[in-house]
This record gives sequence, structure tokens and C-alpha cells, in this order.
Amino acid sequence: MSRVGPFVLRGLAELGEASRIALATLARHRLRSLLTTLGIVIGVTTVIAIIAIVQGLDQSFEAQVASLGANTLYVQKFKWIMSDSEWSLLRNRQPLTLATYRAVERESRLAVATSPRAFSSAVVGRRGVEMKSVAVFGVGARWLETAGGAVAFGRFLSQNEVELDRAVVVLGAEVVDVLFPGLPPGAAVGEQVTVDGRPLVVVGVLERKGRILDQSLDKQALLPFGTFGALFGMKRSITIAAAAPSGRVNELEDELTGILRRVRRVPPGKPDDFSINRQEQLLKLYVGLTRALYAVAVGIGLITLVVGGIGIMNIMLVSVHERTREIGLRRALGARRRTVLMQFLLEASLVAALGGAVGTALGLGVAELIALFTPLAAAVTGSAVALGLSFSALVGILFGSFPAWRAAHLDPVEALRYE
Repeated sequence: MSRVGPFVLRGLAELGEASRIALATLARHRLRSLLTTLGIVIGVTTVIAIIAIVQGLDQSFEAQVASLGANTLYVQKFKWIMSDSEWSLLRNRQPLTLATYRAVERESRLAVATSPRAFSSAVVGRRGVEMKSVAVFGVGARWLETAGGAVAFGRFLSQNEVELDRAVVVLGAEVVDVLFPGLPPGAAVGEQVTVDGRPLVVVGVLERKGRILDQSLDKQALLPFGTFGALFGMKRSITIAAAAPSGRVNELEDELTGILRRVRRVPPGKPDDFSINRQEQLLKLYVGLTRALYAVAVGIGLITLVVGGIGIMNIMLVSVHERTREIGLRRALGARRRTVLMQFLLEASLVAALGGAVGTALGLGVAELIALFTPLAAAVTGSAVALGLSFSALVGILFGSFPAWRAAHLDPVEALRYE
């Protein structure tokens, strides 16, 4: 212990002295230090902005996909994601009918909620104001229990309205914005709108959901399933939504597969003539589409950082050359190699850390501006800040190592002779 104490104290003293000299040197050459940090600033700004945007997009997409129902399965005629060759094989499948849904509703023991859904695109209007290409869905009274979401104003479709095919509708927030300009969203409840020319009474307004894969989730209108059929006909395949108990999605999928194969009379050994879709498929598609793009964008930022590191190495070599006599004098007075090495490493890492701090602040600012003025999201996290600072310091240490080693290994006699 008696030997450890002085050793630690001496090391701390050397570190403090090296830090003081390094800071004094950087302050004495402020313009050169500023220009040296530019490469690091640009590189860190690029990387941090990209990471913040990527994290924001990931969180936003996951939240939007979760709005489809975290434990919900969607039985449909087609897969959500399929190739052209798969389309040619699946296009002749028989449509899913209301009778198929009734069988699922009657026989499923695991589903906590089920609902049919039919889709069409139509014009929704009010007092001469029209909104085209609105997604109109015919659904059951328990649709929100399966698909997620909530009613912000008013209420959802009742079981009685669904069974009696009442002329009522629940509107998405974007439709209300267009048809009721200048009014609070709740003002739409009780008013009359037209869907494909037929008057319907608004009983509720849905909470705003945003967009997913550039498709608005708020540009929609929900009608009772029978009312939808009377408007648009039912010569179409429907979707059957079934919500599973938490953690039992796979069990529900197996149960639905058995029910549907029996109801649709699929012979043993033959493939299913229906598809059971779930939100994980969209997440996989998103990851596949964006992984390469993100890698390229981050790679560009890292290349910029490397260029900045090369700039630091160049300036530090110049600094060693300019201070050769100073180094020789210090070595002649007893300074050890590790002390000189520490001093120049600290200078390089301080320059890089300064650039990293400025770059991190600029990167987060750029990400926030992009999120403010574009549809892209941005998430400012502690990990992004830590990454920017630590990576820039690492660049300084890596690219400052050779100049520091060269300074520490100068011959004191030759250095003192240098003019």
C-alpha cells in the first residue's frame, strides 16, 4: 500500500499537468484548433442526425403498427406481403364470406373479440364539401377491441346498430378536419354526412392515429357491416379480425387454422386457401426496406469522421514538428516518455471531444428541425448523445496515437539541437 499511494498520486499529478499544457496549447492556437475540429463536427453531426431520425422513425412505426392490435390476427384472402409469383398462385382463392366469420365467432374458444371487416373507397361529403378516396369500412361492434384505437368524441357503433343496419358512421380525425373546418372535432357528433351519396349520422370521432407506410390511418369512415353491404354490395372478400389473450397469439393462429380449413373444406395435405396476417410481418418488411438505407447513411457519416480524424493526425504531426525543441527540453529536464505521450494524446482527444460536443448539439438540432418541417420523426435519446461524444473522443485517441508516439520517442539530444 505504501508504494501504491505515491504511484497513484504521481500519475494524477502527471495527468493534471498534461491536461493543463494541452489546454494551454489549444488556447494558444485557437484558429488551428477550430479548423481541426470541423471534420469531426461535420461527421458527428451527420451520424447523430441520422441516428436520431432512425430511432424516431423506428419508434413511430412500431407505435403505428401496434395500433393495428398487438395481439390481433387478420384472416384474409391474401397475404399482406407477397411476390408476383405468389399473387398468381393465390388470386384464384375463394373469398372469405360472412358465413366464414360466423363460424369463427361461434367456434373459437381463444379469441377474446372478433369482428368482420369489408373495405371500399368512397366520397364522403357534407354541405357541398367533399373528401375523395376515403377508406370506408364495414365492421362489427367489437372492431376497436380487435384493431386497437379509441373514440375521442361521441361513441362507437353499438351492437344494436350493427344488427339492425342503422344509418350511422364513425369518422376518422382527418375526415372531420376536412368536412368540419374551423369547428372542434366533437362538433361532428350528431351531424349528418353522406357516404357515397347516402346520408348517415355521425355517432363518433376516432382518436388521431397518424400514418403508416405513407398511408393515413385517419382518412376513414366506419359503418355497421350490414349498412356497408347495402351501400357497396358484398361481392367481395372480407377480413376476419380476432384478438388473442396476451401471449397466446400462436395458439389462436393454430385454432383459427383448424376452424377455417374445416369450414372451407380444405383436404388434408393441401395448403391453406387463406392467409393469417399479423403485425410482425409489417415490422419485418420495414426492417428489410430500411436496413440498407440506414447502413449507407451511417457509413457516410463514419467516413466523414475518419476524414476528420486524418485532419487531427495531420495537425498533431505539425504540432510535434513545431515543438521539437520544447519536447527535447522537457525530456532533458526529466519528463518521461509516457508523460509526453499523455500530453499529446490529451490534446488530440480534447480537440476531437470538442468537435464531438458541437457536432452532437448540431446533429440533434438538425434532427429536430427535420422532424418539425417534414413528416419524418426524430427521437433524441441519451444513447445518441453518449455515442457522439464517446466516438469522437475515440477518433481523437486513435488518430492522435501516432503523433503522440512520435513525440514521446524523439531523441532528447537531437531535439535540443533542432532549430
